Amino acid sequence: MSTFFYMLLAFVVGVLVGWFIWGRLRGEFDSLRGELDRAKSERDRFRADADRLTGELDACGRARADLERKLRNAPASSAKAGTGKAAAPAPAGLMSTPAAAKSSPAKSPAGKPTPTKSATAKPAAAKTAAASKPAAKSATPKKAAASKAAAGKADNLRRLIGIGPVNEKLLKGQGVTTYAQIAAWTDADVKRIDEVLNFDGRIAREKWIEQAKLLAAGDEAEFARRFPTAGTSNNT
Repeated sequence: MSTFFYMLLAFVVGVLVGWFIWGRLRGEFDSLRGELDRAKSERDRFRADADRLTGELDACGRARADLERKLRNAPASSAKAGTGKAAAPAPAGLMSTPAAAKSSPAKSPAGKPTPTKSATAKPAAAKTAAASKPAAKSATPKKAAASKAAAGKADNLRRLIGIGPVNEKLLKGQGVTTYAQIAAWTDADVKRIDEVLNFDGRIAREKWIEQAKLLAAGDEAEFARRFPTAGTSNNT
């Protein structure tokens, strides 16, 4: 009887000790499981952040590629805008000068002005003289402008704001080589130059005529004051 009692007591004590140990181990196991769950959630959050950052990095790479492509294409487009469409050469009368525009009327071989009307002239003679006078006026400025452009020394047109190597070459192709020619342009001349060389109004925007007048007059101080970003006399 006493042996059975001791065995029962030992069994009960063993159960209690086992239960106590199991309870502690179970608590630690649950704690470890909670730590594992938190680690998994942190891992998932880090993975989501990594995916988001990867997407942003890819977007930045695409934006950078687009910007580089635009920068590569920008010089070609600006060169096309500066060059424009090459058209047929403008007539010699396009580059008119004030001196040629105010040419004197036709003179007779003796050097005296030929009268346009006479009190004793016949109507037919008066009509012939009136018809020949405009023709002489229109022909004289063209010859005077062409001879002046051929005899004058070419200026450095690149000193003007807005005239680079391309525009200088285009203007010389049209016979424009001096400041005086540009300074003498009328509104009609500016319009024709814009249309022929496809300048799209840049002559008026960049004040080519005002710059050319100062340079043609040799007023370097006023030119430097009004156009400080323009080229110097040594500009090439």
